Amino acid sequence: MEKIIITGSRGLIGKTIADVMKDRFEVLELDLQLGHDLTDENFVKSWFRKNKAKYLVNLFAITDDIIVNRTQQTLFSISLDSFDKYLRVNLTALFSVCREFARNNKEGSIVNFSSIYGVDSPIPAMYYPNHKHIGYCVSKAGVIMLTKYLAVYLAPTIRVNCVIPGGIENNQQEKFKKKYSEHVPLKRMMKVDEINGIIKYLCSDDSTYTTGAVFCIDGGWTVS
Repeated sequence: MEKIIITGSRGLIGKTIADVMKDRFEVLELDLQLGHDLTDENFVKSWFRKNKAKYLVNLFAITDDIIVNRTQQTLFSISLDSFDKYLRVNLTALFSVCREFARNNKEGSIVNFSSIYGVDSPIPAMYYPNHKHIGYCVSKAGVIMLTKYLAVYLAPTIRVNCVIPGGIENNQQEKFKKKYSEHVPLKRMMKVDEINGIIKYLCSDDSTYTTGAVFCIDGGWTVS
């Protein structure tokens, strides 16, 4: 059975993808909850030397939901340390993980995850009186270019693609869900299992001529 590595495997999307892929792959999980610190380059190098796989799906990241003490967080109160942390986890560590996968596997496919806020700026009224953290948005924009760069430099043996999911329904307040849905052509938030199809495609031989692509699975958010 072929192997697939899923980083952030204990998160909302990660758990869903890991469960779905168990029917087709031996799933190797990497997650902070399992004691895996992907910002530790020595750990990343050692782990990927020991664990080969054909596919890598990168779902680890920090978001505003994980950052505590967000009271009155605005553009002018956000600390530079918190900005750096977003870049360190969501972008620098992602580069490290992708590079070590490529270093230790002769062929394969990498799937990275960006965000609608890596393409479009958040709408301030949706988060008032707070501001969506700029570090999240900038880091997720960087994921798109990282993907394109790696797709060129790792070709033709390793394919690299990027998925941009829409906002996933996950016990948000009704007020937020209503505001969000007003900006989506499909008029609702995404269900977590609606991401499964694109991952199955990118982690299969059906996508052997697909690299450097960015797939918006967002209900039309980024085109509305």
